[in-house]
Amino acid sequence: MVRKALLFTLLLLVGLSLNGCSTKQKEPGKKRIAGIVFQEDQFFRLVIFGMRDAAKRNDVELLEANSANKPDKEDQLINTYIANNVDAIAIAPLSAKSSISALERARQKGITIVTHNMTLESDLAAASIESDQFDIGASTGRAARAYIESKLGGKAKVAIIAFQSQLPEQSSLRTNGFKSEVTKLPGVTIVSEQDAWLAEQAVKKVGDVLTANPGVNVVYAANEGGTVGAVMAVKNSGKAGKVAVFGTDTSEQLADFLLDDSNILHAITGQRPFEIGSMAVEAAVKILKGEKVEKKVSLPGFLLTREKPDEVKQFKDRLKELSK
Repeated sequence: MVRKALLFTLLLLVGLSLNGCSTKQKEPGKKRIAGIVFQEDQFFRLVIFGMRDAAKRNDVELLEANSANKPDKEDQLINTYIANNVDAIAIAPLSAKSSISALERARQKGITIVTHNMTLESDLAAASIESDQFDIGASTGRAARAYIESKLGGKAKVAIIAFQSQLPEQSSLRTNGFKSEVTKLPGVTIVSEQDAWLAEQAVKKVGDVLTANPGVNVVYAANEGGTVGAVMAVKNSGKAGKVAVFGTDTSEQLADFLLDDSNILHAITGQRPFEIGSMAVEAAVKILKGEKVEKKVSLPGFLLTREKPDEVKQFKDRLKELSK
């Protein structure tokens, strides 16, 4: 049974570098687990921190690496860890399909494979730990639907900012989850779907969308960078209070947006990266010991809204407490 995670086990970590690949000599008697992420941001820093915590508690070596969103680097890292005879690889794969080949080579060498953040379209992983991506989108979608019903009379023109060209499987699940909720209202129309997962990209894309579609009054962004950029674009356009933004992921900056008086950002659904990292390493350790684990674990997200500022403040207080 999946243990319930604490709601606010997120923190901002300083000085954690994920760009290298650790291949140090194996400590006698210790199992070695390679923890691979694919970018250096708050989410994956917290994933690594969760991995470190679990590795320490279970007395195993954790070798950290970052594939930097590059398929060739991901392949190289896996080959390196195969050559270094690690016991397990806990990886956030870049693709549910394309990452399979290299990981299959690792499994053929007797290396245990655990995936996190994404499930492969294959049964080669002994366990998979991830967020429920559809639920993350649907959670924000329910908040947006409630807003449209209560504030806009059940009618809205919606623009969606996704990250399809970066991670198509995740992006589709989140945006489809969002759409599954808001389109329950017959008065809702999706007028634009664009890709912009970095804040600077989203500022321009959302600005262009608002110019081309002056009737847009709701924007949904499927990740943190898109959400930040969407809020800034609405502010820059002078449409604060007229265009509502609903987003994904959590950070101190997004919490501040929920608490400010601009009335732009209305709700975000966050993930549980610390738990994802910790549970990925825990699963690998159990498998190496011959213990049974759940094949697939999907963790629900959690919602923060402008309508419940006390919960947002509690989130911020927890961040400060954990970052001391």
